[in-house]
Amino acid sequence: MDQTERPHIILIMTDQQRTDTIGAWGCDYMTTPAMDRLAAEGLSFRRAYCPGATCVASRAAIFTGMYPHNTGVYSFDPWAEHRNWVQDLSEAGYHCVNMGKMHFTPTRVDGGFHERVIVENPTNGFLKNGQADDDWGRFLTHHGQQRPYDRHLTDPEWRQKYQGVVWDLEERFHSDVFIGDAALSWIRNWQGDKPLFLQIGFTGPHEPWDPLPRHLALYQDRQVPTPVLREGELEENPPQHEAHKRRLRDALAHHESGIDMYSPNAEDIARMRRHYYAKTTTVDEKLGEVLDALEERGLLENSLLVFCSDHGELLGDHGLAYKWLMYEQIVQIPLIVRDSRRPELGGREVADLVSLMDLGPTVLEAAGVAVPSYFEGRSLGPYLAGPADDFAPREYVYCEDNFSLMMRGERYKLVYYLGQEQGELYDLERDPDELWNLWDKEPALRDKLKMRLLEWQAASTYYNAGYKRDRNKQYGMSWPTAESPSLQAKLASRSVEL
Repeated sequence: MDQTERPHIILIMTDQQRTDTIGAWGCDYMTTPAMDRLAAEGLSFRRAYCPGATCVASRAAIFTGMYPHNTGVYSFDPWAEHRNWVQDLSEAGYHCVNMGKMHFTPTRVDGGFHERVIVENPTNGFLKNGQADDDWGRFLTHHGQQRPYDRHLTDPEWRQKYQGVVWDLEERFHSDVFIGDAALSWIRNWQGDKPLFLQIGFTGPHEPWDPLPRHLALYQDRQVPTPVLREGELEENPPQHEAHKRRLRDALAHHESGIDMYSPNAEDIARMRRHYYAKTTTVDEKLGEVLDALEERGLLENSLLVFCSDHGELLGDHGLAYKWLMYEQIVQIPLIVRDSRRPELGGREVADLVSLMDLGPTVLEAAGVAVPSYFEGRSLGPYLAGPADDFAPREYVYCEDNFSLMMRGERYKLVYYLGQEQGELYDLERDPDELWNLWDKEPALRDKLKMRLLEWQAASTYYNAGYKRDRNKQYGMSWPTAESPSLQAKLASRSVEL
């Protein structure tokens, strides 16, 4: 592909954003004009899923192209030294820029980027832990401000706020405003002539839910959805659910991200949700400014723009908060792809199951870069170009984290916990809210799905193990004898490469 034909690739990621936070997706309680614009100009994937139930696990899988069981990267494990597809883009001639959160661990690596403005979670205690601060922290320090953390020690009402606070410094000091402003400055001043890969990572709406005051005012008298829950449901689920609730309460003693989900009443939850939605609007406002700046510079004219989040948030559903488990509110995420070459796709939606593992193959394919054989995803290109006659949607999507594996199909969802007999099984057709665990009630179905999960992981480990990442990017097999239909399809789709 000629350098002048290569599209600019723009990846805009939020952190911990639910799918029910985009106005154009039927959420009339949300104020999200920028996300609504993307939905109108791009293709919305309404059933997209993350590969990890926490920030690091999900991002490491997305950018390495391999699931956690092949990289060993779960929850907060280091992954910065793994090969990632940003490096592939860089080596292919792209100018690669990161503005905001990538969540590399360790934090300060180039990771294939030529330029980085690093912003991590607002509550990261870099200085407290004897480390150099990130760029947002330095910005605060240079202006006589301090990174806001340890509020659980300084605010006597912190426990009762359930992470819902109002940003009380100047707007320019908010982490998401800083990220947006840094991106705006870079876009307006870039003088390069190479194809661009620009990753913009907002920290919101990750907790603490600290929107700008004027955005919170939009939601003060607004009706918001009530949480999905059933009395006694946690008692019928694996012990991880209760342990998760208890661990977050106990964390209040030593970290401000602790939250006591044993105590809130209906109004507490509504208040918490209003802060979360308002912080999403804070992010949306900066997203809109970024889109306008990209358009003014002509960077949207020949571009592939992807908007997504790394995972979701429970926000009181099932009586819980945050992530780590495998409920739909956590594993299903927003995903919109805007392809300037396919304007007719604007406003359309895809109902097929897709995964954020598909981003790497999609981006590399658009850039004219060979997709490594060990990548687990499949390009979303057929959805953008129009599926071929032999195109088959995914049968299942997968997520891994915290000693658990999820397999989600059209109707059934299985969550397997390593080393224990209890698990989760839901009939999403009859029980879309996942309130009735069928693990002990449908043993034949459970065991059948467990076998499919085992087949998938065995094949994935064999064909896509991380040890190949620094050796051969492309490799062939002596004979495609895999029993798994999904693996057979994967091998068939790569017959040219092999």
